[in-house]
Amino acid sequence: MKRLLPVPGKYAKLASGLNLHYLDAGGGETVVMLHGNPSWCFYYRNLAVAMASTHRVIVPDHIGCGLSDKPNDARYTYTLEQRVADLEELLESIGVQDNITLVVHDWGGMIGMTFATRHPQKIKKIVAMNTAAFHMPQSKKLPLALKVGRNSRLGTALIQGLNAFSGAAAWVGCKQNPMPRALRQCYTAPYNSWKNRIATLRFVQDIPLSSEDRAYACVTEVEENLHSLQGLPILVCWGEKDFVFDHHFLEQWRLKFPRARFHTWAKGGHYILEDVADEIIPLICAFIREP
Repeated sequence: MKRLLPVPGKYAKLASGLNLHYLDAGGGETVVMLHGNPSWCFYYRNLAVAMASTHRVIVPDHIGCGLSDKPNDARYTYTLEQRVADLEELLESIGVQDNITLVVHDWGGMIGMTFATRHPQKIKKIVAMNTAAFHMPQSKKLPLALKVGRNSRLGTALIQGLNAFSGAAAWVGCKQNPMPRALRQCYTAPYNSWKNRIATLRFVQDIPLSSEDRAYACVTEVEENLHSLQGLPILVCWGEKDFVFDHHFLEQWRLKFPRARFHTWAKGGHYILEDVADEIIPLICAFIREP
């Protein structure tokens, strides 16, 4: 899988003893790119190369994803809080302290925005793509596919046994420019066994829908503190054909960040950075490089 990446990766040894893989390229102010589920740092490969000429680019693989360790539940707690703690530990260990631009997608949004609301003084800019920083909008119902994956043994068998979540995401994630087979295989490559698919399942199971869910309090905290980020330059890029992060979520971003810049693609899918790469990568680079 390493040969799929444009720059050599590095490993950070976390306090837990687990190895967290990340890309580290370029120099200057730091751009931290956070992937979601069920992708990995590969999602940001082209944007990372484009930005590395002017910035230091950090792209971690969350534990259980990509080239990072994939421990069982006895060794790791697959929760939003732990993801944020991992990010804090990584950035501290590699000397990233301030003027951080966050680029987030999918679950990377909740991880990144939790970090941002807890450390607003460290954040310079934010780029958000098909993600959330708040609870499920009241007007939105959890899609059946996620409901099955989150709440049933069938979902476990499909996601962890057959890699259905990663495979399906690669199939439907690009609407305007569907992924060819070889590219889909790159997205699913890290999740090649029951053991290596634990994170894709645990991410789905960690979706917070009620106060009894482990991540619920953390998401509430983030939503209540988004005001601390109101003064930042924020760019929101959105594929409108995303069946999960759809217009209901986009409207919440508009309500909570009315001064942000919005760019939407009517035919774009969930993997918007892949789907409209030729348009969105120059757009994001120009935004980040603005003084």
